[in-house]
Amino acid sequence: MNGGALLGISHAISENRGSADRPHAADSHALSGRAQPAIYAFALAVSISFWFSALRSPLWLDETSSYWQISHGFGQILSRRGEVSAAYPYILWLTSRITGTSEIALRVPSILAMLAAVFLLYRAARELFGRDVAFITVILFCSHPIVVFAAIDARPYAFGALAINATILALVRLRHRDSNWLAAAFGIGAAASTHFQVLFGAVLLVLAVCFLATKTGNTRSLLRQSAIALAAFVVGFAPLLPDLFHLFRNRQAYVFDRTPPRLLELASTLAPGWLAFILGGAVILGVATGTLALRTRVDRWPFLVSASLGLIPILILYGVSAGTSTNIFVARYRLVAIPGIALLWGWLISRINSESLRVAFCIAVVSAAAVRHFRSPNVNQHGYTWKYALAVAENNAAPDNATVLICSDFPSADYYPMPAPAAVKDSGFFTQLSYYELTAPVVGLPRRFNDQARRITSDFVQEAAQRRERFLALGFRASIETLHWLREITSDTYEVNMLGQPDGVLVLEFKPRAVPTESR
Repeated sequence: MNGGALLGISHAISENRGSADRPHAADSHALSGRAQPAIYAFALAVSISFWFSALRSPLWLDETSSYWQISHGFGQILSRRGEVSAAYPYILWLTSRITGTSEIALRVPSILAMLAAVFLLYRAARELFGRDVAFITVILFCSHPIVVFAAIDARPYAFGALAINATILALVRLRHRDSNWLAAAFGIGAAASTHFQVLFGAVLLVLAVCFLATKTGNTRSLLRQSAIALAAFVVGFAPLLPDLFHLFRNRQAYVFDRTPPRLLELASTLAPGWLAFILGGAVILGVATGTLALRTRVDRWPFLVSASLGLIPILILYGVSAGTSTNIFVARYRLVAIPGIALLWGWLISRINSESLRVAFCIAVVSAAAVRHFRSPNVNQHGYTWKYALAVAENNAAPDNATVLICSDFPSADYYPMPAPAAVKDSGFFTQLSYYELTAPVVGLPRRFNDQARRITSDFVQEAAQRRERFLALGFRASIETLHWLREITSDTYEVNMLGQPDGVLVLEFKPRAVPTESR
């Protein structure tokens, strides 16, 4: 299936020659017409291959949430979707009826969506820059670490990228077309991107400004197409308003990381790996060979579109995170800017008129990306997983059915009452238990140490100590304070053994002391 989809993209990209290509300066060292597309197609295949390194890895926490949303069937999806648009859970439910619910099967929809996003970005870049630069643009897109992660993530982000790229393609074509249907598609695509991730709305203002810039000097067409696009957007965006208001009122409950963003993260998003250095080398060679278009007239509109889509959304996310206590500069949210960043790099490469130099740049970029990707110690991992910690807990708790205390790792768990023990395994705060089995009884705790965590653990420990019952406790990094406090209040009555810390999830065993000491 993956090979067929890739072959289809390569075939479609290899076609469509001629009218969309722009003439370039003669290059005496240019590669033959057949060799050049073959090299680009191979480089694209290599960059897409990065996606599949972690395809077989266990689901990470957010992916188990996707499974939990569909685990009770079609009729329960709407009530289980939380603040996620209903679109993605229904897509996942439908595909799971065909492919099943294994880790790979749950990731298939995202893979297909990202492949489609690649194709649409290629079509947009080809109309902006020409065929070879379009190849380089999508290669940069596919090999970006954020895209590599999102492409196999059983979450809505790949579909968000698909909607953004479809909107970009509509925007590019609206520059020279007076189509009402195309204007409607532009509005619907812009609205659809926010359904898959509300924070992808950071690109909306940019799209609107670029749309207005396409119709400069054509007032009649601008008014008509603007009205159509706006109407389509309002219709598509309206169902999201209740969720948007709820998220705004409870925004602190849905932020995983409150660490201020770093400039290094911003720089690595704009230019991952050695990209900036490779471009610098290409520019030096371009100047030395006279193939750098320093004096050629620049079409300002492609630069406006590329720079705006690449820089403004990412700077909005960074600015909000740096200026407030809410950090939304999370890698998966930054996906909103990656298509624009790839287009901006494509525009920079389009200033090099040497086809051979462009091919060399492409080969260098893919080679550097491959080294960075395959030498990473986490190349076969896709986020942290609870699978192994739950397996340790299951094996240890099974003989005597010992109770397991589990700290949720969803931020919203700090703001809502914990479910009763009988309901924990089917709770949206503990979705990992819906996919990875734990037969022992479970008591749920909030993510961070707060009054609710103190009360639940105190009550539980008091009852367990009276019955001299053994129990386990599990928590990820944000919950370490809770586990430390649990060790302190049980120090006189329990021996504590660390059973392991697989993927950062700490697993502790609490055994009643043989000869209890006097209470303090």
